[in-house]
Amino acid sequence: MNRLEGKVAVVTGANSGVGAAIAKLFAAEGAKVVMSARRVAALEEVSAEIEAAGGETLVVPTDISKPEDPENLMAAAVEKFGKIDILVNNAGVLEKGLKPIDRFTDEDLDWIVETNQKGTMRCMRAATKRMEAGASVVNIASVAGEKGCGGAVYVSTKAAVIGVTKHTALRFQSAGIRCNAICPGNIITPMTMGTNPADLDPDMIGAMMTHSNMKTPSCTAEDVANIALFLASDESRALTGQIIVSDFGSML
Repeated sequence: MNRLEGKVAVVTGANSGVGAAIAKLFAAEGAKVVMSARRVAALEEVSAEIEAAGGETLVVPTDISKPEDPENLMAAAVEKFGKIDILVNNAGVLEKGLKPIDRFTDEDLDWIVETNQKGTMRCMRAATKRMEAGASVVNIASVAGEKGCGGAVYVSTKAAVIGVTKHTALRFQSAGIRCNAICPGNIITPMTMGTNPADLDPDMIGAMMTHSNMKTPSCTAEDVANIALFLASDESRALTGQIIVSDFGSML
């Protein structure tokens, strides 16, 4: 307990799934949690649950695909709590059907890049200029970005997050600001569970089954939250620029 006592954490996509699990765990460990997402009602539900348990939150409705929203989010965090110690970039979207490189649509490309890549980078830009030594950025990427297992557009954006994680670690190493990424494998969240198997591209699914063990367990939101807690805490102070795959070894 109290592994994040006195720290201020900004968590994007905190209204459900991994983001909600991270917000709850961080608050239980003593952090003041700034929660952002597009769906305000769901965000406020999670916030109310945290505060009922004794945590402290700030709800900031945010669409990270809008260029001005990440800056407004970080400014609100500092105005309320005076600093930003932790940023968890969790907000993201997933295309329908795992379309491979020869079948992706430009509509998917524009929509997903705007959120997963540009939105994440804008959040990092806005947060890091307000961070000091000891701060930690935790990016929620995906095993798709590490291994290529997924729709082409989604894969490309998560690979970009991995690259910018390493870049940010290099940029701020001398300032004592860390940046690491978690790459979950198959994960049980409302976003992934809403996928209709009939929409999945059979060629892409076949390729993924050839190169992974589909019998391994799926991650839960809580599994990812526990890793994020470690990376956000001072216990991992020697780690920066690291990409941690959490898939129960399915892609070894």
